[in-house]
Amino acid sequence: MIDTHCHIFKEYYSDTKDVINRMDGYMIVAGCDDKTNLEVMELVNKYDKVFGVLGIQPEEVDKVTKDSYKIIEDNLNNPKIVGVGEIGLDYHYGETNKDKQQIIFRKMMELADKYHKTVVIHSRDAINDTLGIIKEYPNVKCDLHCYSSSLEMAHEFVKRGCMLGIGGVLTFKNAKKLVQVVSEIPLEYLLLETDSPYLSPEPHRGEVNNPMNVRLVAQKIAEIKGISLEKVLEVTTDNAIRQFDLPL
Repeated sequence: MIDTHCHIFKEYYSDTKDVINRMDGYMIVAGCDDKTNLEVMELVNKYDKVFGVLGIQPEEVDKVTKDSYKIIEDNLNNPKIVGVGEIGLDYHYGETNKDKQQIIFRKMMELADKYHKTVVIHSRDAINDTLGIIKEYPNVKCDLHCYSSSLEMAHEFVKRGCMLGIGGVLTFKNAKKLVQVVSEIPLEYLLLETDSPYLSPEPHRGEVNNPMNVRLVAQKIAEIKGISLEKVLEVTTDNAIRQFDLPL
């Protein structure tokens, strides 16, 4: 069982050690800015079951300095750092820094290309621009974190070998669009994630999320596809190992 996207940071949990130790499997902790990228390094060097990705989340682009790029690039050869992320585009609050987001997204894609790393992409209200930039880097493996767009766009990403990260939103009553995506897209293109501490699945919606809840996401996928939980866990684990070149 692998949670391919979570944020297990002191800011969100009073006892990160307990959260990590309770996880029956592995997790990939995602950085968003200088502070969390450094915290990712602490965690991956301390816990065998924790891997990490380092990146600049689009909502953090206005805080970027030269040191931001250095922190990321200096650690990309660490075998516990398995990707560049989370990175991407977010136009949810308007497009005032749209150009800056795209510049930094491309810089992160270039780093991933140089170091042969998977990218973990955040895309909110920006799916067409996201796809356009991905097309510029055909050799970079992509994971669309917390996929929330249409089935039509899902097919476009899958056509390019991208993986779709599926989290607790799938269990929400209003998740009809995502249910359709999970129903139609082959299991071989899906990854399990929680986005902890956010987006807790039912029946824990509104609570602080944790990586163990990835099993509830897997159960919902099994229900939608009419297959066993064991099959979902087996295939999505293989997907994650392959996508991130995990040394397991």
